[in-house]
Amino acid sequence: MAPSVLLFFVLGYFVILLIIAYFTTKKSSGNNDFFIANRSSKWYLVAVGMIGTTVSGVTFISVPGTVGTDGFAYFQFVIGNIFGYIIIATILLPIYYRLNLISIYGYLEKRFGFWSYKTGAFFFLISRVLGSSFRLFLVVLVLQHFILDSFGVPFWVTVAASLLLIWTYTFRGGLKTIIITDSLQTIFLLASVIITIFIIGERMNLTLGGLADAVFNSHYSKVFFVENFTGNTHHFIKYFVGGIGVTVAMTGIDQDLMQKNLSCKNLSESKKNMFWFTGAFVFVNIFFLSVGALLYIYAKNQNIPIPNRSDFIFPEIAFNHLGAIGAIVFILGLTAATFATTDSALTALTTSFCIDFLGMGKDRSQNDQVSNSQQKRKIVHVIFSLVFLLVVILFKYLISESVVKAIFMVATFTYGPLLGIFMFGILTKNYVRDRWVPFICLLSPVICWILDKNSTTWLWGYKFSFELIILNGLITFLGLMLISKKRDNTIVRTLNKRVMH
Repeated sequence: MAPSVLLFFVLGYFVILLIIAYFTTKKSSGNNDFFIANRSSKWYLVAVGMIGTTVSGVTFISVPGTVGTDGFAYFQFVIGNIFGYIIIATILLPIYYRLNLISIYGYLEKRFGFWSYKTGAFFFLISRVLGSSFRLFLVVLVLQHFILDSFGVPFWVTVAASLLLIWTYTFRGGLKTIIITDSLQTIFLLASVIITIFIIGERMNLTLGGLADAVFNSHYSKVFFVENFTGNTHHFIKYFVGGIGVTVAMTGIDQDLMQKNLSCKNLSESKKNMFWFTGAFVFVNIFFLSVGALLYIYAKNQNIPIPNRSDFIFPEIAFNHLGAIGAIVFILGLTAATFATTDSALTALTTSFCIDFLGMGKDRSQNDQVSNSQQKRKIVHVIFSLVFLLVVILFKYLISESVVKAIFMVATFTYGPLLGIFMFGILTKNYVRDRWVPFICLLSPVICWILDKNSTTWLWGYKFSFELIILNGLITFLGLMLISKKRDNTIVRTLNKRVMH
């Protein structure tokens, strides 16, 4: 299909988002709507939108690509995700609602103090900028390679244009707009996957049952890898434990996804959203892994060369071998996944910086909707858009492996300290020497990086996988224990009881 036609559909999709943004911001009440949608979001819209945000363009492209070498090993990680989401719903959400938080890092301020609070917020900013930039990078890379190169558009212009489109429909409405747009984008994303499956079935003269049999009977469908625990990075225990840790860290103590949960009107609805989302999340990942297997099966059936970069298997077949409909549904699904992830990240980063570092919304007695406050928020929104632009351009020269693996491995270093400090606050009654917390949280990833680079030599051939985030959190936890102390007074006991229970 002509690149100009595909570009037309991308722009048309963007127009739809602009229309939604217009209607959702007509009665916007300022920062309160931008940060938490006035705590009036419907739980089912949040659940649907979270699928799009969590899945992202990386799952859309990179997860199917990994099936060629890893089979369904990624599903071991998904099983760990399930337990992680249960922890979030039953332990973390009650704490956040009880403390009436807008930024979840306010918990650290109430529990430990100023420096712990700023450290947690700082690690979120770094983690989310890197993670979301990874996701945007992969999708822009595909758009560039298959569409915009034919127009002679430079890579940096593609990145800038994508961010400008996203900024345009989020800068005013924030979360209030995103709750609606992300729900729509999730529908587009899932529809594109389902339609792709039907098209492949038609091309191979197979019914849905025949497609299921083809996947099940192929060597790609292997899920559990239990051989060679030390040297196998795909081992079930590593993926399962890592899945729990990554989920708690990248969702439960991440402002981006928790901000959506906190926009529900009460804890009960937020929990309902979380449980329904978890069930849907499992089925969505089964779909993506199945699409991956079908793409490789179809490529073999049609003698289609496999791209050197596994991330390109889905776009290569969609654009060049599934006809016009296949190309259109792919580009719409990819665009939906991109916007759903990046718009949410921009809003969360803006919210965290405005509240955690500029102090907006701290004094509930003040009117936080004054023009000066909103102007600062908009400036912060622009700044983070520019940060994304620079980081994504930098990644073009640094990233060569599967992006989904790169994202989660980076997360094991950047989210590990967050995991450790939150768990220390929840699992112990100790208080820390607050000023030492930044040093502990910076030292822990460094220790983990050194261990990861030397593990095969120092640990009898052991290779770390996603479980490295647990080790990172544990080192942070132990470091905090070394600088902790107990306080025995009525005020502290009362506050601790409030936070813990």
